[in-house]
Amino acid sequence: MKIKLETLNHQTEALAAIDQAFLGLDTTTNDPDAKYIYANPLVKYRYQDKANIDIKMETGTGKTYVYTRLMYELHQKYGLFKFVIAVPSPSIKEGTKSFITSDYARQHFSQFYENTQIQLNVINAGDFNSRSKRRNFPAQLLDFVEGTRQNANQIQVLLINAGMLNSKSMNRDDYDQTLLGGETSPLKAIAATRPIVIIDEPHRFPRGKKFYTRIEELHPQLIVRFGATFPEVTTGRGKNKVTKPDYYRGHPQFNLNAVDSFNQGLVKAIDIDYPDMAEADANNRYRVKATKAKELILAKQGKEYTVSVGENLADIDPDFAGNITYAGGTDRELSNGLALAKDMELIPGTFAESYQDQIISQALDRHFEAEQRNFLRVEAGINAPKIKTLSLFFIDSISSFRSAEQGKGWLAQHFEELLAQKLQTLIEHYELTMNPREEEYRSFLQATLTSLRSDHQDVYAGYFSEDRGSSDDDIQAEVEDILQNKEKLLSFKDANGNWLTRRFLFSKWTLREGWDNPNVFVIAKLRTSGSEISKIQEVGRGLRLPVDETGHRLTQDEWPSRLSFLIGYDEHDFAEKLVGEINNDIPVSLDHTQLTDEMVRLVVKAKKAANPDEDESALTEKIIEELGDRGIINFSHKFKDKVNFEGQEMSGYEAFMRMCPELAYQTQVAQDKVRNMKHNRAQTTVKLQKSNWNQLKDLWLQLAQRQMVKFDDGVNQSSATIVSDIFKDQDQCIFVKDVKQNIHQELATADGEAVLRETQQDYHGKYRTMKYGAFLKQLVLQTDLPPALLNELMITAMRDRLGNDTDYINEKTLGNIVREFNKRFKENVWQRYSYVPLQFSASTSIYDAQKQEFVDELPANVLGVYAAEAMKDDRYLYDRPPLRYDSSDPELKILKRTYGDKITVFGKLPKRAIKIPRFDRGTTTPDFIFKVEREDHPVYVIIETKAENMRLGDEEIRVIQKKYFDQLQASGVYYRMATSEDEVHTLVNKIARGEIEPDDITH
Repeated sequence: MKIKLETLNHQTEALAAIDQAFLGLDTTTNDPDAKYIYANPLVKYRYQDKANIDIKMETGTGKTYVYTRLMYELHQKYGLFKFVIAVPSPSIKEGTKSFITSDYARQHFSQFYENTQIQLNVINAGDFNSRSKRRNFPAQLLDFVEGTRQNANQIQVLLINAGMLNSKSMNRDDYDQTLLGGETSPLKAIAATRPIVIIDEPHRFPRGKKFYTRIEELHPQLIVRFGATFPEVTTGRGKNKVTKPDYYRGHPQFNLNAVDSFNQGLVKAIDIDYPDMAEADANNRYRVKATKAKELILAKQGKEYTVSVGENLADIDPDFAGNITYAGGTDRELSNGLALAKDMELIPGTFAESYQDQIISQALDRHFEAEQRNFLRVEAGINAPKIKTLSLFFIDSISSFRSAEQGKGWLAQHFEELLAQKLQTLIEHYELTMNPREEEYRSFLQATLTSLRSDHQDVYAGYFSEDRGSSDDDIQAEVEDILQNKEKLLSFKDANGNWLTRRFLFSKWTLREGWDNPNVFVIAKLRTSGSEISKIQEVGRGLRLPVDETGHRLTQDEWPSRLSFLIGYDEHDFAEKLVGEINNDIPVSLDHTQLTDEMVRLVVKAKKAANPDEDESALTEKIIEELGDRGIINFSHKFKDKVNFEGQEMSGYEAFMRMCPELAYQTQVAQDKVRNMKHNRAQTTVKLQKSNWNQLKDLWLQLAQRQMVKFDDGVNQSSATIVSDIFKDQDQCIFVKDVKQNIHQELATADGEAVLRETQQDYHGKYRTMKYGAFLKQLVLQTDLPPALLNELMITAMRDRLGNDTDYINEKTLGNIVREFNKRFKENVWQRYSYVPLQFSASTSIYDAQKQEFVDELPANVLGVYAAEAMKDDRYLYDRPPLRYDSSDPELKILKRTYGDKITVFGKLPKRAIKIPRFDRGTTTPDFIFKVEREDHPVYVIIETKAENMRLGDEEIRVIQKKYFDQLQASGVYYRMATSEDEVHTLVNKIARGEIEPDDITH
């Protein structure tokens, strides 16, 4: 399996934000060393905080991708070629190295940056060691420092972790070699290259501390920090004391916060599980009052208990099972490896081995629930590519996993016993299956059990800090698979067709940060982490969206995926803390007393995203006016204390949040994104009311028949004429050169106001170009025109107009041709087509064509991203409450209206329910369906309320859907585009009352 990287919108938005924040090169400098071949060009405002950039991206959203592509961008646009990536730990360093050097990353970036390569130089502990007595520099350091601008297609990158950066080897200056002809100190030599420094996980590099000081000694011209959390700074005293994130410019230049990441489906949703306990055991808590080198002081209900080094905790409470003693020393740990901290709470009952077995058993249940869903995937009635399911266990100590005396620690032995039982049960379950995919899964399970019982099992593996440099071949194989062989870990079979069964991973927090694998579906904490680290960071190893066996990364729309996070009872408030942490990670605070401009701006932003043609000022006025009309706010925009909203009494603030759910979507994590499985069973799926759907079955048998777009005779010739005219049209400036430019910005004062002046200068007279083969291939794919025609037109244009200058073959020219073709094609031929039925039916999100049945349930977000409570209605297509919808106006209003008795079925159609083919090769689905009973036969009213694809406007969608239903010839189907709930309500009820005859309706 080969991972396929894709360019995601939020990642390109981050790159655009950096490009806008970057102040460009200093082209006015008189510095004689400006063109020093071993160093970067000089950056505007270098060495100053106002040049530095902060990028805030939630864990699992692709920070490594963005900063890797950033280096390519800065090299291509500005000629910058010396970068230092500083990471906090060796494990994060290993993950970064694995990504940058992977074949899939190199292939992906080569699409955008032809003939450009990153030369990654990694500095590790031990690289400075030499068999001779001479002190020499490692080759990686030499390659980085002495790489020159003369190799224009190479980017020099130095990857180093904080400990190594602060090491004696990097800071001494008595080496027997010199760098750059004179430097004997590694730090000074790196500083001479005028590097751009990228900091990963900036909260681990707070300003004023030793690691950040070392970065400053590199004299970076510019620092770009990437992280989900940033170091904090405290100002003021007493009541005026304020703690806030320490951003270079006061705020991040790009902010993908936790609320957006979860609500937009950019990361997995989370289920929190923990074993239940008796109330007496749960209340039997000891608080860590102090940890000293020689003694531990615990407190409970006003009493203190002292445990000296070597003494057993069971001496103060027999429920502390397992012969646990206080180890003391500098680590302040218990003998089981649990790191203690002041005010940490210990529950004696959670230290029993049986308690850990309970968590392991529950984790295996969750693993195989996810694994069966992921392996046996079915989409549109056929088998979909499988997804490898991984589980990650954080444990207390390596000795419980590996024992020097016995080989396997007690924890590994218990895990094997529990896993074998689960495997045997599942194998028996699928023993008599006739389904080929289920037979394949049974084979996978059997291979897993066989391997587990062998002398060299490859079902589970561990990685611990102690493993680095181990001489044990089995251990090294495990470490290599976990850290380096991501594609192998995600694959089901090796090159010989043998099952790859390794999918359970164990670590003692070594993999807590930096290590990323998209297919972790279960994380089990068999011991508390021992510190109050970010809850989002703790779940972070499992947040990435999964990839299937073809390497394709799946969105939440394609395959809704959740992370099961299992913890001990002593952390039963984890879900509540996690939700609080997510909701606090927003740049705006909600005022519960008054409607603020920022709150209105967020609502307008969401509504305009759904309807781009809306005017912002008109929307703002409309929202405020409606809030006033409904008595939610007064004239000074303060929320009223009590409001009657839709029959319920509530505060004005609550009514506002009900009326404008778009605000909650941007400022609060949705209920179904983080679930405490003991108390909250929020739905992630919606059940169909099958009896209502079956009333639509005759219609759906016709809708399920696949239709093909057939263009009228002459369209092909028209397309050829259009593209030929484009190539000949000299007025349009289709063919252009893509000049590499420096952007120079200066702040100045004009008429008493600060203004930004920007000038552009060509960069060394160079141009960005594409290979002709790649150019022609993209042109064919994006226009659907014959390659022979396009090749002939290109050859003619190059010969007759462009003097065979290949600098015109670039992405800008490609974009100009495609854009102009789509524009003229739409103007001339987009309505010249019809629908032709094919001889087979197609499954959709709602209908299984093979079984000719409606599905039992569907993912909730396919029906709508928002949820609202509503009265139950037996005529609705789905179980309600809650209602699912995408916009409060008109969708929610349509669903909440009351309809006459003759409307026997109604509801919202989910995404991809019908899949009407569009002329631009996409599909569309209307929004609502109503079944209206008439004396002669039922009438099906199908409503479209908004354009599903923003590239097409309302008129295009209306014509497409009207044409489709006109040619469908299904009895009693009427289509209408509507813009308000009043229009829908009036239309449907008038048809029911016979006030509008079918012939009067615009189909």
